[in-house]
Amino acid sequence: MCKGLAALPATCLKSAKDMKHRLGFLLQKSDSCDYSSSQGKKEKTPAQRVSQEEVKKWADSLENLIHHDRGLAAFRAFLKSEYSEENIEFWVSCEDYKKTKSPAKLSPKARKIYNEFISVQATREVNLDSCTREKTSQNMLEPTLSCFDEAQRKIFTLMEKDSYRRFLKSHFYLDLVSPPAAGCGPENCKRTRAQNLDCNANIVSQCA
Repeated sequence: MCKGLAALPATCLKSAKDMKHRLGFLLQKSDSCDYSSSQGKKEKTPAQRVSQEEVKKWADSLENLIHHDRGLAAFRAFLKSEYSEENIEFWVSCEDYKKTKSPAKLSPKARKIYNEFISVQATREVNLDSCTREKTSQNMLEPTLSCFDEAQRKIFTLMEKDSYRRFLKSHFYLDLVSPPAAGCGPENCKRTRAQNLDCNANIVSQCA
C-alpha cells in the first residue's frame, strides 16, 4: 500500500473505496441512460413519422383527417375522451362495408352494423334523425353496398360541424402540429452525470 494512503485512518480509506464504487456505478448507470435514450428515440421514430405538412392538411377538412391513418387514430382518441367514439366507429364500419365483394356477406354485415349503431336497442347508437333511421331500416330488407350511405353522410356532417372543430383546438391535434420540446434527453442525462461526479469528488477530497 502507498505510504500516503497508509497514513490515512482506516475509516477514511473505507469511505474512499465506497465512494469509488459508487462513482463506478453512477458512470455505468449514466451510460446506460444515454444508450436507452438513443434507443428509445430510434424505436419511436417510425411510429411518429408524419410530416408537419400532412398534419396541417388535417385542419383543412375532416375528410383529410380521417383518410389518414394517424389522423384517424388521433381523432378516434379524441372522441373516446368525449365518450362519442360511436360516430367514427360507425363511419369506419360503413367504409369497410362498402368494400364487401361477396354478395352473400352483405346481409349479415349490414345487420351487424344496424344492430350495433342504428337500431333502437343498439349498443352504440348514433344520433340520426327519425327519417334517416326509418329509411335505413327499410334498406335492411334488401341490403346493398349503398344502404348506409345516407346515414353515414349524416354522421359525417354531424362530426364535421361539431366534434371536428373541437378536435382542432384540443391537445390531440395541437401536440402533433406543434410538438412539445423534448424532456430528459441525452444532454440532460450527461449534465446529471457531471453534477454527480463533481459532488462525489468533493466528498472524496474532504475525506482525504
